[in-house]
Amino acid sequence: MSEEPVVRMGETSAGVTRPSVSPIYQTTAFDVPDLEILQQLYTGQLTGDIYTRDSNPGMRALAQSIADLEQTEAGAVFASGMGALGSIFLTLLSAGDHVLTAQSLYGKTLQLASRMQRFGISVSAFDVSSPDQLTAQLQPNTRFVLVETVANPLLEVADIPALVAAAGAVPLIVDSTFTTPELIRPCGLGAAAVIHSASKYLNGHGDVMLGVAAGSAQLMARLNETASVFGQNANPFECWLTQRGLRTLPLRMRQICSTAGRLAQFLATHPAVLKVHHPSLPQHPSHSLAGRMYPQGTGGIIAIELQTGGRTGIETVNQFMHSVPQLPFSPTLADARTTLSHPALTSHRFLSPEVRSAAGISDALLRISVGLEPLDVLVQEFDAGLKTLLK
Repeated sequence: MSEEPVVRMGETSAGVTRPSVSPIYQTTAFDVPDLEILQQLYTGQLTGDIYTRDSNPGMRALAQSIADLEQTEAGAVFASGMGALGSIFLTLLSAGDHVLTAQSLYGKTLQLASRMQRFGISVSAFDVSSPDQLTAQLQPNTRFVLVETVANPLLEVADIPALVAAAGAVPLIVDSTFTTPELIRPCGLGAAAVIHSASKYLNGHGDVMLGVAAGSAQLMARLNETASVFGQNANPFECWLTQRGLRTLPLRMRQICSTAGRLAQFLATHPAVLKVHHPSLPQHPSHSLAGRMYPQGTGGIIAIELQTGGRTGIETVNQFMHSVPQLPFSPTLADARTTLSHPALTSHRFLSPEVRSAAGISDALLRISVGLEPLDVLVQEFDAGLKTLLK
């Protein structure tokens, strides 16, 4: 008997049982029996995979899960949320086109839109609270309108049906990272596509870099092709982790929304807090709309502006952060634990101080991502930290 070369060892068959959790298909490529099957795979006559940059069983499974959650025809997965958004831009825009965005968006999204101008793509922005302004700024070459369900970081709520009507035949693309399909399904309200940074609530554990999209089968196929050509594809392990996170999404969102709403109420009464941005509060400009569109809550993000007491905004935030080491600074959101971030020096740092100020993003603004800790623990920790600002 000849000795088997080591490079051919380790292959096993599934046998008569199957794993209760889908395996990770950690492979670059897939062996194809013959050229006839290869052709059928490429033409879609057979379902299967050839090269992981194009597709992988775990990637396809996650894409289908996202489509099912969003109740759309198909889904797609990408290396990050920005990869999903970048694929939208690269797929739908060409030189000479125009894109219309909400004024309040995640900082990197604003950066991406701005950089499109070097390729001959014009960009303009509108106030998401004014659908009439959207209509007024549409141009014959507008290819899509981009908004967030709940804007980062001041939590302005977009009236999706009203914006769809205002956009008319122009597709509305919605970033639903803050809200997830547990709270809203934008495509069911008329949006052409929805995207998420799956690194956030969909995964929910702070250990994934992944993006997803959902919409029509035709659009998702185009996005997948773009992702393959430009190397924006996801990887099998990140897809597996996100699929695992989805199993607890309903429970996590229910808990997070409840805690965030009650924590916002507490913070709104604290003397060390100048202002609280959360749609559940009557003083928030989106309060009424949020009540209609988000009866379960708007997610776990709260933004607070701290009383500076003669200090600079940066000094104030620093003092607070040093007083609450159990609430870590982390320039992301939607971890299982509660974290803090500083928009002026993270997501929106590329904007000039004047532009940030006009947008309501001061140096004293702190963004809170509420996690799964008990409410009383968070209230005690925030109260102790905020009281240090009053001394």
